Amino acid sequence: MGWCVSLLLAGPVLAQDDTSSSDSGWFKKIFSASGEYVVEETYVGEAAVKRGHRSIEDYDESDSTFQFILTPRIKLGVLRLGFQWERFSFGFPKNTPLPDTLQSGSLVLGLDTQLSDSILVRVEAQPGFYGTTDFSADNFSVPFLVGGTYIYSPNLQFIVGVSVDVERKYPVIPSAGIRWKFARQWVANAVLPAPRLEYEATRNLTLYAGGLFKETNFRVSEDFRGGGHGNGPDLAGTVLTYSEVRTGVGADWKVASFLTVTLEAGYQPYRSFDFYRADIRFHENGSAPYGTVSVHGSF
Repeated sequence: MGWCVSLLLAGPVLAQDDTSSSDSGWFKKIFSASGEYVVEETYVGEAAVKRGHRSIEDYDESDSTFQFILTPRIKLGVLRLGFQWERFSFGFPKNTPLPDTLQSGSLVLGLDTQLSDSILVRVEAQPGFYGTTDFSADNFSVPFLVGGTYIYSPNLQFIVGVSVDVERKYPVIPSAGIRWKFARQWVANAVLPAPRLEYEATRNLTLYAGGLFKETNFRVSEDFRGGGHGNGPDLAGTVLTYSEVRTGVGADWKVASFLTVTLEAGYQPYRSFDFYRADIRFHENGSAPYGTVSVHGSF
């Protein structure tokens, strides 16, 4: 998963933002523990996918995400303990050989530790259920990632990592990127799954342009009969890899030290539904605009 395991590789493994630790306001008085959270909703307009001569058209998409992680400090570093949930809902027409719901719910069990003044390491597992309409032992999986950050200077960090998911077509995928503040108000955050160019318009407002790469594996339910519509073998209980790419522009507005509101709009040029073990794949045949609203922060 990943915050959605994706082409994804290992999500950004950066030094923990210490700005939240200085917050001594009313929010800290109510919530004494430190942590981070994300609540996000994306709507994608009508698009199409195809396989051979079969096309599925005029369906929209809703992508809902929730993540809550506590980050208590121990002698070894900072623990990451929490929960994340994501649900894709598709407005497919009737008798479509694809599931109209993909959802995952998992724990987040990780550790950020510092090996030296310049090297930070993150190890994180996401044991949980990755399925369609129900969560069962059949769709339980434990993807995990290991990543590291080398802090060359306060303005330049190098990130490397590897993502592992045994249900994926390619179980091990490496990653590399940089985060470079090359001018007073500009940052090139070239790290998957969300590379972007940022401009700090004011202390509390950041504008950006970039992309988002998502790829997650889901095991469809035993009562799914996608192949029964003339599209090959019975697909009940098989693994489906859903992938999509978004490109857009957005704004992060820091309302308070613990609350940031993000608005983003753009275009989704690519998506794919791949039953790779059955050699059945539906790919993009019509792109669509999207809009995202997100509330997130750390405390």
